[in-house]
Amino acid sequence: MKVGGSYPAGWLANVGPEARRLEELGYDSAGTGEMAHDPMVLATAAALATERIEIGTLAIAFARAPMVLAMGAWDLQQATGGRFALSLGSQVKGHIQRRFGMPWSAPAPRMRDYIRTLHAIWDSFESGEKPDYVGGTYQFTLMNPLFQPGPSGYPRPKVMLAAVGEGMTRVAGEVADGVLPHGFTTDRYMREVFLPNVGKGLERGGRTWQDIEITGGGFAVFGEDESEIEQKLDGLRQPISFYGSTRSYHHVWRVHGWEDLGMQLHSMSLEGRWEEMQQIIPEDVLREFAQTSTYDNLPRFVAEHREYASRVSFAMPVETTAQRERFQHVLREVQKVETPRVPRELAATEPA
Repeated sequence: MKVGGSYPAGWLANVGPEARRLEELGYDSAGTGEMAHDPMVLATAAALATERIEIGTLAIAFARAPMVLAMGAWDLQQATGGRFALSLGSQVKGHIQRRFGMPWSAPAPRMRDYIRTLHAIWDSFESGEKPDYVGGTYQFTLMNPLFQPGPSGYPRPKVMLAAVGEGMTRVAGEVADGVLPHGFTTDRYMREVFLPNVGKGLERGGRTWQDIEITGGGFAVFGEDESEIEQKLDGLRQPISFYGSTRSYHHVWRVHGWEDLGMQLHSMSLEGRWEEMQQIIPEDVLREFAQTSTYDNLPRFVAEHREYASRVSFAMPVETTAQRERFQHVLREVQKVETPRVPRELAATEPA
């Protein structure tokens, strides 16, 4: 099992030291998302400060032309000696149009086309052959020696796809190297909707579960003991209410029959009632989202509840020497976990 940590999606000076700290702690990968800073610039700082750890970044695909991300990822793959992974997210219509000023179209087919365009660009970089890719949204048919970086000396970067809805998860199974479930995911949604649709995408692409990396999904609360876990649970009200107000994520509410709560949160968000939104999350909803484990039980939790995954993430206090040693012991035990990487509900359908 690979274990990932996060470096800050903040000011550049803080990124390198934090990425290096994650490497020293023993993490397998370090990544960040796109918030208020350029994720490729942040990834560059993390890459140049480390030597072993995989460096990842989540970039909003539809805010950029495929060539822009393809060039940046190619450079980072070369600079890291093959340690870079490009994660893509679609964002929602309002942000693409009103924050980035870019056109919007059906996201799942567009993302499939986007990833295929990236692959076509990298194949051309590697081989030097004339490009001839024409998709539904994007095309890549022009290249001359002045703009040709040439081979990087390493395999093309991994493309990990962030997904929530059925269409995007099928695209991940079909063309991506990995899939990142959104935090706003219950275990029931993961098993009834998310993973079966990844499976449909794998079948459509002629692939198996061994051809894709899946990160363990959903909100998880870990603590020293049950008392600490109970104290941390209340902190989930903020992300549940925030993400649950976005209609693009209401697939999750629908599985549980909680669509009315989602629409109530959406209406309150339009009025800017962010603090009040947290208070209307019922206890049963909170418990449904929260998957919990003590630190000591983490290896067993991963083996039993993340059998479909090859990647997980968690953090523990590491301020003191004793805390650091404790974390590294738990980390090593989790890294020893071997999973079949096939959802148990779908294991019978996996080819031998």
